[in-house]
Amino acid sequence: MKPIIKYIIAGSAFTILLSCLGMMQNKTEAESHQEKPNLLFIFPDQLRNAAIGINNQDPVHTPHLDQLAKEGMIISNAISSYPLCSPYRGMLMTGKFPYNNNVLTNSNSQRYQYDNSWQKSDISFSDVLVKNGYDAGYVGKLHLTSPPPIKGKDSVIWDAYTPKELRHGFNFWYSYGTFDVHNEPHYWINDAKEDELTYVNEWSPVHEANVIIDYIKNPSEETRSADKPFALFWSVNPPHPPYQYVPEEHLEAYKDEALDDLLVRDNVLLDTDAENLAFHKGATRNRTHLAKDHVRDYFAMVTGVDEQIGRVLKALKEEGLDKNTIVVITSDHGEMMGSHGLMSKNIWYEEAMNVPFIIRWPEKIKANQKSDLLVSPTDIMPTILNMLGTTKGIPDNLDGLDLSSLILKKEGNEPTSVMYFFIEEGQPASGHRGIRTKTHTYVVTLDKDDVERVMMYNNVADPYQLTNIAGKNSELEKNLHNQLLQKLKEKKDPWLERYLELNK
Repeated sequence: MKPIIKYIIAGSAFTILLSCLGMMQNKTEAESHQEKPNLLFIFPDQLRNAAIGINNQDPVHTPHLDQLAKEGMIISNAISSYPLCSPYRGMLMTGKFPYNNNVLTNSNSQRYQYDNSWQKSDISFSDVLVKNGYDAGYVGKLHLTSPPPIKGKDSVIWDAYTPKELRHGFNFWYSYGTFDVHNEPHYWINDAKEDELTYVNEWSPVHEANVIIDYIKNPSEETRSADKPFALFWSVNPPHPPYQYVPEEHLEAYKDEALDDLLVRDNVLLDTDAENLAFHKGATRNRTHLAKDHVRDYFAMVTGVDEQIGRVLKALKEEGLDKNTIVVITSDHGEMMGSHGLMSKNIWYEEAMNVPFIIRWPEKIKANQKSDLLVSPTDIMPTILNMLGTTKGIPDNLDGLDLSSLILKKEGNEPTSVMYFFIEEGQPASGHRGIRTKTHTYVVTLDKDDVERVMMYNNVADPYQLTNIAGKNSELEKNLHNQLLQKLKEKKDPWLERYLELNK
């Protein structure tokens, strides 16, 4: 054989060998990607913790959520620090308190002047996921953008388009700002321009579940990359009002129930104007007729959402993805539904603040666990990112804590309290501040005239918070007060300076 032919053959063999090694390396990299856990983060809007059947509080049917809870861990002390849509979402996505992320209250056109929106500069949950090789998707309600007002239009604009450059790395996008016609939802899909809305004639949880099942089962360039782990956030609008937008089939279980058999909480007061809370702008007073009219609808919505979550979980299992997918069920806030003579949210009571938190990860979390760990919205981002092992690029200026070792190994120091906020538009130092410990709620309010009030409840002895014990236990009150001031100082809350100035 001629020398030159030998070299050609040897060179070809070497090239083939390199090619095979490269293919093996690529396969190994793809496999390592696939070994990373997926994330399915589901947060129905306005779902209070009491309305999960397994908790044995509200008489609600939630078989799929109950089963998920049995397969993982229930955390009973998940607290919405600011029980209102946009502020919660801002804290979830940025790991920062409202005065640090600019989402001081609900986003709408009235708050456009304050830039009350998700900031492009905040390295967020999804940014870190994408940086660590994840395919990130968002389905449903976002409510983190304040749209500009329209000249000549007096009504407030709530829905808002979020352009691609402000989506923080989410590549699959099937979302809207906030639009509450649940039976006829609309969406901006992926690269759609602002005037390219897609309208759907279907109950939004059903439609969104269909979209997510397709995302799970049929990865493509338009959905997700099959060779990457995925992180999908699903914000279901129901059980947010209007409550009457619920399919009739879900009302069957509740239609014959008496009002007293549905509104079972000891603090339900339907015949009061809650005048003692008139100073608080967040309290939805004089609307308890809605509880009478719509408690069946609310519970039916919860049952309907549960059914759609069940469909998604079934698809996850059918694809063999259930064992290595972290599934989280939580909510942005609860619903008062007549308790304390109030409706809606945005107040320090448990019906508004205490939200579900169910987490299932068969490979790491044993089944049938219950925990009383305190979890705040700002803790979720660092906790989940550390669970996933996606730590590259996590900002060092987060207000939240990494609780992953406490959840996975029961190791570490537990937080002793979670913050409570109420803030007015464009005024970071305004409103009220408080803490929620495992046993007590302590809140200091400052109204528009700088009148100070103190609310203190023993949530163990008085779980329905019927008695304000402020002024009745000076040692306990002093301890809680000092805890609050210390946290405000540590987190450089601008409210503290105002409070100290008033109490010189």
